[in-house]
Amino acid sequence: MAIQSLKNKKIVISAGASGIGLATTKICLERGATVFVSDINEKLINKLKKNLRNKKLFIYHCDASNENDVNDLFFKIKKKTPKIDALINNVGIAGPTGTIEKLSSFDWENTLKVNVISHFYFTKNAIPLLKKNKGGSIINLSSGAGIMGFPLRSPYAASKWAIVGVTKTLAMELGKFKIRVNAICPGTIKGDRMVRVIRDKAKFLKTSKKSIEKEFISMASMNSWIYEDDIAQMCSFLISKDAERISGQIIGVDGNATRLD
Repeated sequence: MAIQSLKNKKIVISAGASGIGLATTKICLERGATVFVSDINEKLINKLKKNLRNKKLFIYHCDASNENDVNDLFFKIKKKTPKIDALINNVGIAGPTGTIEKLSSFDWENTLKVNVISHFYFTKNAIPLLKKNKGGSIINLSSGAGIMGFPLRSPYAASKWAIVGVTKTLAMELGKFKIRVNAICPGTIKGDRMVRVIRDKAKFLKTSKKSIEKEFISMASMNSWIYEDDIAQMCSFLISKDAERISGQIIGVDGNATRLD
């Protein structure tokens, strides 16, 4: 199969200045799309502006968990284009590590606010632009934790299960408008966030980071890390014409993860 062209497509990506978001931004640009990226981290935004110069890239500061910020972001996007082809809801945090009785209410609520409520803000603003386009794609980043659960990370797992439910529901609601809605469930992605997750779990269990890292890799039958580009490639496919009949799917990109423990 040829590489999917995204020529002339207009794509909104939340948390697009690092990690999966950055990898997806790069692939979408390489394949001809115009990309509207938002991120909360000013340092990463400035780095992106410096390192990725492209006339089809528009970069904005936005706190995805703040409704006014998201509304303002889309106000700016609508000045550039009256419609979009895709929204990638990528924003999310790992949340705290620990058994539920030891977690603070703030950490629990903040994880849900960032990982779930932000998706609501972005999706609510994006749907009218997708309808004007007479169709398109919404891609929600969930997790293997949204299918299997994740010991010591209950707020994260709860937030990712919520994303699965929203994805299934929106696919039902928006199908008549030719808007496809899918979720991607990444496995253990090699990167900065996983470094922090491994560190925190090792500290909680009073064991070595090396042993925790080995344990995470062994959770997939392919016995391998997942990489940010793996997720970016799936996003590109789901936006493309090749996926025009795919909706309501919860897609694991995880090397066949069989457990999260």
